[in-house]
Amino acid sequence: MHTKQCRACGGTFYQDSLLELINMPQAAQHMPDKKALSADKGINLTLKQCSLCGLIQLDNKPVPYYRDVIRATSVSGEMKKFRTEQFRRFVKKYGLAGKKILEIGCGRGDYLSIMSETKAISYGLENSKSAVEYCTKNGLKAIRGFIDNESYRIKEGPFDGFYIMSFLEHLPDLRTLMSGIRNNLKKEAVGLIEVPNFDMMLRKKLYAEIIIDHLFYFTGNTLRRFLSHNGFDVLELKPVWHDFILSAVVRKRTAVDMKDAAFYFKKLKQDINAYIDSIRRMGGKVAIWGAGHQAFTVMSLCKLTGKIEYVVDSAPFKQGKFTPATHIPIVAPGMLAKKPVNAVMVMAGSYSNEITGIIRKKYGRNIKRTILQNHELIILD
Repeated sequence: MHTKQCRACGGTFYQDSLLELINMPQAAQHMPDKKALSADKGINLTLKQCSLCGLIQLDNKPVPYYRDVIRATSVSGEMKKFRTEQFRRFVKKYGLAGKKILEIGCGRGDYLSIMSETKAISYGLENSKSAVEYCTKNGLKAIRGFIDNESYRIKEGPFDGFYIMSFLEHLPDLRTLMSGIRNNLKKEAVGLIEVPNFDMMLRKKLYAEIIIDHLFYFTGNTLRRFLSHNGFDVLELKPVWHDFILSAVVRKRTAVDMKDAAFYFKKLKQDINAYIDSIRRMGGKVAIWGAGHQAFTVMSLCKLTGKIEYVVDSAPFKQGKFTPATHIPIVAPGMLAKKPVNAVMVMAGSYSNEITGIIRKKYGRNIKRTILQNHELIILD
């Protein structure tokens, strides 16, 4: 049973496989004893690459135990020292002291126990019942569960931070996982995500690192792309642990705050209409210079139909036409001489300063000039 499309983005694979490995182990973690040897059969692995996102992956089905974390890091004193320093630095740098942080796939608590020694309030999520019981027995806050849908809720959430260490590459439904993680995080929560470094494997020709347990093989580029496309901004990305691991720090992406837009639109509308009214009360006439998208938006926003004599623009293909929505005639600059106005409001973006100089030089000092600069109306004369 082979997948026909990228598990990360849904794209199609390149037609040719990158590599085929024959008679490989069915699972890296299940080693047969003498009685099971006759039933143990090898499988073929096929390495593919997505033509859209570029992620390299096996098209094989995952191992049966992919939800359970199996880790042997507890036997390494060097790894424990590295993780202790790394976690303390992560908690301090991103202000997680006193805040809730979740490990996705905590196994028997090797990393959870280290994170629990920091000033963060540490929780772990793990599918294996026996692993959760082991964590609980050793005083760790482990929750049994697995994020298998976007609506999955973890009872201790939402969390200020999370980490997932060399587990992502095992899981077949990455998009659902990342959506589920996001939905259990607070606004702008940060995370630490690590996967095996395929850049290093390619560079050193370590093709023996390709195993059925690891469905995905991330390079720095594909990891960054994957995280970005799944709702996270990548703050840091670098190889660690003798180049064997790619380590990324991410922040949950939130919508851009444009709450002030309504305020500034309202103020701009008031300022422009007040200026036009002040000219018209004296019997004067007003024109606008600029038939671009910014000017069109402002004209519509301020409801300037009937208040503006015409709109000046130097582009011949615009002349003789009308502004969209407001239906004000667009004319050539020469109209300022043929049908003079008392004031010109310049709305031409980066060309506005140049145009105000042209007005003064070619059409005299009797024309009052204003300029739309960012969100403000600047009166020059």
